[in-house]
This record gives sequence, structure tokens and C-alpha cells, in this order.
Amino acid sequence: MTTLDTAAVAKFVEEQWNSSVISTLEDYIRIPNQSPIFDPNWNTNGLQEKAVELIVNWIQKQNLANSKLEVIKDAARTPVILIEVESTCEDKETTVLLYGHLDKQPPLEASLWLEGTGPYEPKIIDGKLYGRGGADDGYSSFSAVTALLALKRQNIPHARCVILIEASEESGSIDLPFYMQLLAPRLGKISLIICLDSGCGNYDQFWITSSLRGIIVADLKVQITTEGVHSGSAGGIVPSTFRIARSLLNRIENAETGEVTDPIIAGVIPEIRIEQARATAEILGDLIWKEMPFLPNAQPVTKDLTQCLLNKTYRPTVEVTGCEGIPASTIAGNVLRPYTLLRLSIRAPPYIDTNVASQRIKELLEQQPIAYNATVSCNIVKHASGWESPVLSKWLDDSAHKASQTFFSKPHCFIGEGGTIPFMGMLAKEHPTAQFIVTGVLGPQSNAHGPNEFLHIDVSKKVTCCVASILADHSKHMSA
Repeated sequence: MTTLDTAAVAKFVEEQWNSSVISTLEDYIRIPNQSPIFDPNWNTNGLQEKAVELIVNWIQKQNLANSKLEVIKDAARTPVILIEVESTCEDKETTVLLYGHLDKQPPLEASLWLEGTGPYEPKIIDGKLYGRGGADDGYSSFSAVTALLALKRQNIPHARCVILIEASEESGSIDLPFYMQLLAPRLGKISLIICLDSGCGNYDQFWITSSLRGIIVADLKVQITTEGVHSGSAGGIVPSTFRIARSLLNRIENAETGEVTDPIIAGVIPEIRIEQARATAEILGDLIWKEMPFLPNAQPVTKDLTQCLLNKTYRPTVEVTGCEGIPASTIAGNVLRPYTLLRLSIRAPPYIDTNVASQRIKELLEQQPIAYNATVSCNIVKHASGWESPVLSKWLDDSAHKASQTFFSKPHCFIGEGGTIPFMGMLAKEHPTAQFIVTGVLGPQSNAHGPNEFLHIDVSKKVTCCVASILADHSKHMSA
């Protein structure tokens, strides 16, 4: 069997990125194709289609041998890009699924971005491509195709590969269950899943995600009057809906510590994950919390590095990410407002069923008695459970180690991630024997979902090389 020339892989990937990937990613960043939950006009404004067309046109120009590309779109759902690449080894049935997404988070205010950059104004600064969606997760299509092209240039055998790029991930992959059922016969017998939508603990080695937290998004609304009333007349008679909402949040979160202790929401952290967090903390050190954009003299929740990692990856957290009923300060009059609505983003531990946890949150927030008999509702907007990786087979662990040593000159590492990739949980249930490589390029200060999101170009190239190397080893493993 032909041996992979890793130097040639690195050279090809470098040339591919420099000649076409980076420029196409810049064009992709310019498209404001927000995920459906953030854009009520997503199905009529043509932005998702524009992003799909850009990516598809680039893929078609690559002439990926023995491949079939199709854009699939149900009328009421976001599209998916499906690329089926025939096996070039003896096993024609076993499939590797490579996954990414093309929908984006909201842009946030342009004023929050670095001078000269913007959510839809791509700019390269110090080897980092700034702009919304480049790292999360626009690069994935280009990385997956380039990895396969690198193998084909050397006639290195690979299994049947299916590249699936969805467009509703940032909305909880709301359309993916439909497409998974529709496409099940074409996905085949999946033995390895490579997800390119995750993060990295630093930019020095190949990182594999060992777990992902779940997500629950809820709207807590508290209403006390039918309309706003002069605060001089009503203050002291009509209670503040903000104060009532604040007190209700104490039912799920300790206001002093941020702890969420309800057992249905919090669960118990497995001992093995505590040990893994301790080992990762030794590698990353203070970078775990110092990567955050703290103001001078501001402090993290804790400086215990192991506990920092566990807080981020295995414990539930609550944040208020938006509100209604509260006007901007520049137009806020002296009025006692009739209602307060808070959008809650609640991260759930990887092993918690968010369907159960979301109902528990709703129950706690709506439970009587309610102060002043205010009208309270908790609407669950979306939820998606987290995921824990199965233990890697020896061949796969060895392959990831070799790839990291080859292209990063350091061993691979494992880390839990605080974010959510709903598709991983779906795949784990439907393909219980499959192995997972969940990786990505969202490292320190890359700030996915926030201002100044960037793609670390050099690391993205190296991750692409690692994927190519793992695909080559997968074929060898199947033939052994």
C-alpha cells in the first residue's frame, strides 16, 4: 500500500488554501446568512442560497474525482450540501462522515469589532481571518474537500466519504433530523465521524473534543400591568417586573456564585472527566481563563484551573442574552414598565437530557407562589442535548497522535467543550458503534458568536492535513 507523503500533503494544502480557499472564505464572510432562529426572512431573502452557491461553485471547480454533489432543500427547511465520494479501497460500503455547517450567528454591533474589521468585512491581521462564520464553521467545507484532494493527488486509498454541510446548526440543527431520515440510505454504514465544528485548547497541537454541553434557550416573561405607568404615581404600589424576574432566577441559579444545583439540571460529573480536566489544566495553565477579554483587575469565577475547565465543560451555567420590555437608555422615560422578558441561555452538562431539564426549568420558574400574583411564563425556545465521546480505538488514537506530531510537532490532546453541536448527539444514538473525531479551529480569543471572531489560518491548514492523515490511516485499518 502506498505510504502517505506528509510533506507533499502539507505543501498541497498550503497551496490550496493560499490560491483559493482563503479568498473564497472572504467572500463567504461577506454574506450575512444568519441561522433561521435569528432571521425570520431566511427562507425568502436568498442569503442561505447565496452561501450555498458560493461553496458549491468552489467545490465543483476542484474536480474531486468519483464524487457526486447535491444540494437538497425541502421547501420549508434550510438546505444541506451532500457530497458522496466513492471508496478507493477494497471496502466499498463502510463510510466516513465529515460534518460542518454554513449558517451564522448574528453579527452584533459593528462598533464592537476591531477597527478596520466587521462581521461582514473580512480582513487578515497577523495570520487571522476576521469575520463572522469563517471559523464557525465556514471553513469546514473547504477543509474536508481539500483533505480528500490531498489523498487523491497521491493515489492514497480512502473509504467511502460523505461530506454533509447543514444550514441550521446555530438554531439547534432544527432541520437535520428530517434530512437524516431522508438521507439515511445514502449515508450508509458509518464507522468514523469527523466533525470540524469544535474548538482547540491552544494553537500548538491537534485537539480532540471529548464532550459537548447541551443548550436550553428560554424566554422568561413577567407581567404586572396592562400598560406602562408614571413611576412617580406607581412606584411603591406596582412592583417592578425586573425585581420579580430577578427573584425567579434564584430558583435555578445561586445569584452569588452562579451555581446551578438542581440535580435534574446539574447531574454528577464522572470521575474520569475530573481527571481529564486536571490533565488538560496542566497543559493549558492560566490560558484557560486569561484568554477571556477581562477588563483590568477583573477576575474569573475561580482561579482553580481544574474547576475552571469543569465549570466550562461539565457544569450548567445561566446567562441573560437578551431582553424585551426594557427600552434603550436614550429613550427610557420615568415609567414603571408593564413587563420584562429575559432571553435565557442555559448550558447543560453533556450527560443531561435537555428535554427533561428544560421542562424542569419551566416548572421551577412558573411554580406558584409567584410574588404579587404576577403573570409569569417560561417559553422554551429550543434545546439540544450534549454529547460525550466514546473512547477512541487504539488505531484512531495512534493516528491522531501521529498526525499531531507530524503537522504540529506536538502530541494530540483532549478537551471538553462548553458549546453545543446537536448533530453529534443525534449521530451517537443512530450509529452507536461509530468512532468520533470532533475537532476544530476555535481556539483562544477566536470568539465564536461574539465580536472579533477569527479563523487562525495556519492552524486551519494543519487541521486539514491531520484530517487527510486520519482518513489514510482509516483505510489502512479497514484493510488490516
